[in-house]
Amino acid sequence: MTTPHEEFDRQLQVLTDLGYPTLTGLSPTDFTATLQPLRDLTSSAPAEQGEDHIPFVLVVARTATGTPVDAHTAMGHTALGTHRGFSDIDADDLARFRPVESVAIPGGLGYLLHDIDTGSAYLNVTPADAAASLAAQGRTGLTVAEGIALVTARPDMLRKNKCFSLLASRCGDKRVPALWISQRRPKLGWCWNGNPHTWLGSASAGARVGL
Repeated sequence: MTTPHEEFDRQLQVLTDLGYPTLTGLSPTDFTATLQPLRDLTSSAPAEQGEDHIPFVLVVARTATGTPVDAHTAMGHTALGTHRGFSDIDADDLARFRPVESVAIPGGLGYLLHDIDTGSAYLNVTPADAAASLAAQGRTGLTVAEGIALVTARPDMLRKNKCFSLLASRCGDKRVPALWISQRRPKLGWCWNGNPHTWLGSASAGARVGL
């Protein structure tokens, strides 16, 4: 069985191999050194609990200058096998999607997202209803950055007919960003807040843990 420290090391190596040091404006050595202290915070993540669950994901949220990592570019670093991901939302529009007011993103270059569920229980449930249900459980939807981080670290969790909305990023209208599979590629798009889809659930997490 893979230990939490081993899984953290794997995720960090994946990000390094995909060019995240360059994306954040750091050398590979500085990128690793900046995120390495988060390794000790993996032990408080819950154990895996079923096919929809992931104990933790390493999220790179900001560049070295403190600006958000460009989601449009980051989406291009995702893949299902050899099929690279893409955003159906253009870069300027995507930049308008920000974390909702109820979500506090930890400071620094990155953080850990704990206790993630990809949300199959919310298949064919509107994002609006899913958000209300998750809030009542004390859980949080995922932001665009967190959804991309999830698919980057664990592409196996983006599954046919079990894709997911990202409830914690909005841009002021009725659109909700979501991740699904299109032409065998990870796709970042959007759906209406009031529309249910049989193939689309709503991902959630238990906590965001930073330094």
